Amino acid sequence: MIERILEQQKALSQILSADRKTRHLVPQWQDTDVIESVSRALKPLQEFTDALSGEDYISVSYLKLVFHVFNTKILAADDEDSDLTKTIKSKILEYINKNYDGEDTQELLDMALFLDPRFKTNYIAADKLPNIKAKVMSDIKEISQKDAVNSESTTGRQNIDTDLPSSAKKTKKSLGSFFKTVAAMPVSLQLEEAIASELNSYLLNPTIDNPRGLTTSNES
Repeated sequence: MIERILEQQKALSQILSADRKTRHLVPQWQDTDVIESVSRALKPLQEFTDALSGEDYISVSYLKLVFHVFNTKILAADDEDSDLTKTIKSKILEYINKNYDGEDTQELLDMALFLDPRFKTNYIAADKLPNIKAKVMSDIKEISQKDAVNSESTTGRQNIDTDLPSSAKKTKKSLGSFFKTVAAMPVSLQLEEAIASELNSYLLNPTIDNPRGLTTSNES
């Protein structure tokens, strides 16, 4: 709407000035300056919003990326901006950064970025990466251990009825079973190494454009 007013400014002025009742509505140069300043501040936001809404897969991981683009490009101060345009941009950035600058919020956004194969470690501060990796490994380990306990509990209940008749029968051990007992690592250590290996493999793989395509290929 603002752009349309600027484009049709001459025609609007002629129409409004032709009628005595609307002549006072003809935009003055001060009005035009304000409209141009507002348009210069908001037009890049409209273009970015249109581009973002055209994406097929939008997730919370986009927030950190959006804030980065806003602060470094779209709403960054320009030498050609008027004072009003600079004020509008700075107020928008101040509002956004203030509402998303909490430590817990930033950690959540960093985690979302890290786990998104489109971005991974991009846009995450280098000093925060070790804590993010440790947090991911800790969460995966906790979930894996809970799943293992639940699985063992379910299997144990199922075997109470089915294995009782043969429980008295002594099972003959193989030679390899003795060596397995000696050489086996603690389960927790095996799990940590497996998680670290998977995490490193994930980070070494290149970023992708479509996470849905990755999911489809894994399922097939």
